[in-house]
This record gives sequence, structure tokens and C-alpha cells, in this order.
Amino acid sequence: MFNGFLDLSVWGYIATALILTHITIASVTIFLHRHQAHRAVELHPVVSHFFRFWLWMTTSMVTKEWVAVHRKHHAKCETEKDPHSPQVMGIDKVLWQGAELYRAESNKQDTLDAYGHNTPDDWLERNLYSGRTNKLGIALMLLINLALFGPVGLTIWAVQMLWIPFWAAGVINGIGHYWGYRDFEVSDASTNIVPFGIIIGGEELHNNHHAFGSSAKFSVKWWEFDIGWMYISILSMLGLAKVKKLAPRPVIDHSKPAIDKDTVMALVTNRFQVMSNYAREVMKQVYKEEVRKVSDSVLRRQLKRARKFLTRNEALIDDTAKLRLQFVLSQNKALDTAYEYKQRLLDIWASTTASQEQLLRDIQEWCRQAEATGIKSLQEFARSLKSYSLAPQMVPA
Repeated sequence: MFNGFLDLSVWGYIATALILTHITIASVTIFLHRHQAHRAVELHPVVSHFFRFWLWMTTSMVTKEWVAVHRKHHAKCETEKDPHSPQVMGIDKVLWQGAELYRAESNKQDTLDAYGHNTPDDWLERNLYSGRTNKLGIALMLLINLALFGPVGLTIWAVQMLWIPFWAAGVINGIGHYWGYRDFEVSDASTNIVPFGIIIGGEELHNNHHAFGSSAKFSVKWWEFDIGWMYISILSMLGLAKVKKLAPRPVIDHSKPAIDKDTVMALVTNRFQVMSNYAREVMKQVYKEEVRKVSDSVLRRQLKRARKFLTRNEALIDDTAKLRLQFVLSQNKALDTAYEYKQRLLDIWASTTASQEQLLRDIQEWCRQAEATGIKSLQEFARSLKSYSLAPQMVPA
């Protein structure tokens, strides 16, 4: 029996399958996601076309379809029009049938027309990578695998075909909106599955991506790792990629005497980081102090059960949880005050039609009243806001 041109050990075949599937993951996260869907990075034509060719052979996905479905997901996130929300459809549906949900949405012409703009439309795209010829790629991949690895090539090919439907369509779209930790309290249910974005190319840091959709880099905290960003950085150093945008990073200037218009714009730009700091420096501290004071075991238990809802976006809290939260807040004045000021700060960010002058007045008044509450952590947080400053967005050359 012909065993292929490459005679590898068992571990050699496993390593080969992992390398091939990882190239596909890199193609999805760098080309389809960060380059095409969000325009966060520009790619050299040679690199761009390699990714297109590789995706044609390993997934048969059409760039315009993938981009359109993903952009609609961001635009309609966690609503009935979201193509794959586990909050709406259930985790089992999205985790195990994510690929079917993607195909169903990609067949809707109105989705392609509304969200599929500015994607490749050259001769190769029209005559090879899409339409009736787009399945030729995966057939070619099968033949190549059989030639290189013999019968084992069929198994490697099957793993390649299942890799994206499971990890991307299932895990990222499912678990990435259902379970994990959150660096930022965005209005959708996105989560970071793990802080080490390796297996799925950095897509594991899904909450960070939803907070800063147009950023080429998904890791935010110092302990998070985004391997997709590592590849982009290497391509950038080689002159094969150009980063267009990164998530804003707060600039702190302790010499600023007071809040001014520069402060206002810096706070609005960095509002996700500001609210993350509020959750850690105010809500968490007040909660810890109040739990220590409570002697009633029933109220202490209620406090602990309501803890995660103190910082959660209200749109993501069900009615039962809201009632539990309201009861806890009604029993604890300091916690109620800290929560009230959190909501008032969120209302300021939501004032999209307000002028800079109005935002300046609103933030100044918020700080003045916060400092008058007598809650130490809230007072310190209010005083710290004046230190925020704008800085030019810096990206690699």
C-alpha cells in the first residue's frame, strides 16, 4: 500500500496536523477577522493572497460571506438578529451547530449586501474562490494530504475540515459569549475564555475584542497573550503588514490641576478602562468593607450571591437577579451609593449627543458629588479622574 511521500512517526503526523490547522486559525484571525472584517491591519498582497488561497483549500469559506456574518454579529449582538448568539439560541445550539448557523446566515443576500462591502472581488475570487468552484480547494487539499501522508492523510484532512467549524464557529461564537472572565463590561455577553490566546490564534480574548472591535491586538492586560498579534508584529517588522489601529491606552498626568476638555475626551476614549477601574477600585472595595461589617448570616449570604451583579451591565442581568440586587442595595447604603454613582457615570458615557462643554460639566459635577459622599474609595477614584490625558495613537510603522 502506498504510504505517501512522507514517512512520519505517530507524533510526526500529530504535529503535522496541529501545524496545518494552526495555519488555518492564523489565516482566519489575521486575514478574515482583523484585516477584512475590521480593517485593523493592512496586509501585503502576497500575504493576503496566501491566506485567501489557504482558506480556500482548508475551509472553502468565502471572504465576503464570513465578513458579512461577522459584522452583522457585532451590529446585532445578543439580539434576535444576531446570527449566532448563545444568549438567544442557547449554548448547545451554537456550540454544536455553529457551522450550520454560519451557513444559514451566509446564504441571506440582504446580509451580504448590508455587511459584505469592501471585500475581494477580483477574477480569482469570482471564478475560483467563490461560487460553484469554491469546493475544489478542499478536494485539492485531500489529494495533497493523500499524496504526502497516504491513508493517514485522510484523517489529517478530516481534522482540518472539523477544526474551524468546532473552534471558531462553535467555541468562539458559543463559549465566547457564555463562559469565561471579562476585562470590560461591554453591553453584550462576550467573555475571554482563557488569557492565553494560542489554540484559536488569540480569539480566546473575545471580550477584549468586543470592547475594542477595530484593534489589531486582542490582549489588553499584561498577563494576556495573543499569538495572532505576535504574528502581525513579525509581519510588520518584515514590511508585510501595517497596523492601523490599537485599543487606546490611558495616559495619566498627575500634574494636571483640574478636569478640562482634554480630560473629558480622554475619559470618553478610555471609558471601558475607566469603568473597569471603577469596578476594581470602588465597587470591589466597598463590597469587601460592607461584607466585613455584616453580622446577619442571611444578609451576608445575599451579599455574596449578588456580588457578580454589582459590576455587570444591567442589560445582561435577568429579572430574578435584578430583584436580588435591589434587595441587597436597599439593605446597604454605602453599596447602594457606589452602585448609583457607577450607573450615573455610565449615563454620562451614553450621552452621545452631548457637547464637550456639557460632558465637562457633567463629569465635574459627578466628581464633586462623589467626593462629598464620604466613601473613601469613591472619593479617591473621583480625584484620580482629573489625571487622565489624551495622547496620540501610536502604532508600529
